[in-house]
Amino acid sequence: MPKTIYQSIYKDLKQKIENDDFSYQDMLPSENTLIQKYGCSRNTLRRAIGRLVTDGYVQTMQGKGVRNIYRPIEQTSFTIGEIESFRESAKRNGLRPSTHVLLFAELILNKKQAANTGFAPGAEVYYLQRLHYLDDLPLILNHNYFLKEAVPGLTKEIAEGSIYDYLENTLHMTIVNSKRVMTVEKITEIDEKYLELNVEDYNCLAVVSSQTYNSNGVLFEYTQSRHRPDYFRFYDNAVRKI
Repeated sequence: MPKTIYQSIYKDLKQKIENDDFSYQDMLPSENTLIQKYGCSRNTLRRAIGRLVTDGYVQTMQGKGVRNIYRPIEQTSFTIGEIESFRESAKRNGLRPSTHVLLFAELILNKKQAANTGFAPGAEVYYLQRLHYLDDLPLILNHNYFLKEAVPGLTKEIAEGSIYDYLENTLHMTIVNSKRVMTVEKITEIDEKYLELNVEDYNCLAVVSSQTYNSNGVLFEYTQSRHRPDYFRFYDNAVRKI
């Protein structure tokens, strides 16, 4: 399914803001100027701007327009409020990504595994262990489960590139939402080995568990991401509802 117009506008404006084409505290071009530039309706533009507001990039000011309030975070950050692939996050942070697949297997889930992941008992899945590097430093250890019937043809080679690129541009899947839980857990021997952590300095790490759904309401992915605590922060933008 092709991307909607408002998503394209959102991504273009977001990139311009991150690239400092619009300086911090500057006003974006007027609504009419942007409508003419993108050849879209007023509602479509406002939807794109609304998402930028939610993500903390801009602030709408009644009677004045839209102000850029984006400030880059010096420490590498991953977002909580949107679904962003590892490579997209790396690009946003200006870092060089690479991925090493430690394990690629096919499993039939037992009851315990099903309870932990959210899939049905007996579901056939691809199970992957992947180590993500930024600028050659190992920073994230991922345990991925992908439902085979929803993600046919997944390979180790695809997993070393971008799985989400494969899902969206080859399988034409629309990824809709992800339920996430963040915890702090003790470092395991596997964490210590692959993330090159010294337990004398750190005995815990950040763990983000997520269940991700497509536009058909199908849970196609369960992932547990284990992050080095000395390099990552998680970013969200809260909006007060009145």
